[in-house]
Amino acid sequence: MDMLSSTMLTNQALMARPSIPVHLSSRGSVSVLGFSLPSPRTNCMRHHGIAVIRASVAVEQQTQKTRVALIRIGTRGSPLALAQAYETRDKLMAKHAELAEDGAIEIVIIKTTGDKILSQPLADIGGKGLFTKEIDEALINSDIDIAVHSMKDVPTYLPEKTILPCNLQREDVRDAFISVGAASLAELPTGSVVGTASLRRKSQILHRYPLLKVEENFRGNVQTRLRKLNEGVVQATLLALAGLKRLNMTENVTSILSIDEMLPAVAQGAIGIACRSDDDKMANYIASLNHEETRLAVACERAFLLTLDGSCRTPIAGYASKDPDGNCIFKGLVASPDGTRVLETSRKGPYAFEDMVKMGKDAGKELLSRAGPGFFDS
Repeated sequence: MDMLSSTMLTNQALMARPSIPVHLSSRGSVSVLGFSLPSPRTNCMRHHGIAVIRASVAVEQQTQKTRVALIRIGTRGSPLALAQAYETRDKLMAKHAELAEDGAIEIVIIKTTGDKILSQPLADIGGKGLFTKEIDEALINSDIDIAVHSMKDVPTYLPEKTILPCNLQREDVRDAFISVGAASLAELPTGSVVGTASLRRKSQILHRYPLLKVEENFRGNVQTRLRKLNEGVVQATLLALAGLKRLNMTENVTSILSIDEMLPAVAQGAIGIACRSDDDKMANYIASLNHEETRLAVACERAFLLTLDGSCRTPIAGYASKDPDGNCIFKGLVASPDGTRVLETSRKGPYAFEDMVKMGKDAGKELLSRAGPGFFDS
């Protein structure tokens, strides 16, 4: 066989060989922390000819070009968490031209404690940071550059060496009622089982509808919960409307609960983006995405939560919003897990950071005083 024939056969073989996806064109790349994708090796055997050498060198140069990302985004691996990470990536790409280049942004999936332990209720595995601890560690260790969180998962105390200067514009904060046999909680037959992993939802459901039952270890991502509902494990469930909207799954919603019927979790519907406190470049990138109205509302609600020192065992709800006159309206609630006691309060004041943080703290102190000793131990 002459050199030309050999070269043509070699090129055909290379074209037929399946390629390894190293990045997602303009979408950047995706990797899993702790694992590395294999990288193409230059295989330039002399008898392959000059064309093969050039092709191999081109592949290697392209790989090197896209291998190092300008920003590595850390996130959980659930469909909703990834949707939030992609939303962050898209906003960064739209805001900063250099981040719109191929491979400029990499999404790194990190498995958290909350993702690993699915057999027990969240209140039993307890503690704060169930869905953020490992991501925070990766950030501090410089394995990622920024971290994207659901704000309602973020503990009131941020880890040392990290800051959270950005909240994206908040989605709808309400809860969605989903059932295959009833139009609302009020229409569920006596003894019907509602599935939820949230003590906040459980206590408010039982307070208003004491003849219903609640399965509180109803865990898993949105898709898993909907599958369990369709299989008849429960007769209904409640999910955050914000998550369903981000997943384009609102067709599953039976009805939407009003704020008065189901006060949302602190920071529900808000996305937070953190970085290292000494990384000015990343801080500037993510600060450019900040939605100030959302940031102030979240600060108010988290001040309320911090004052109550809420844990996974304490049903707490809080919501700050802007009224038509531009003032802040805050509503807060604490409850016993069985729903027999529910304490509520509200505040109104200027929509400004210091005033709103003060409102949140003041509302928390009031409910602590009204609850009395032992209330949060029940």
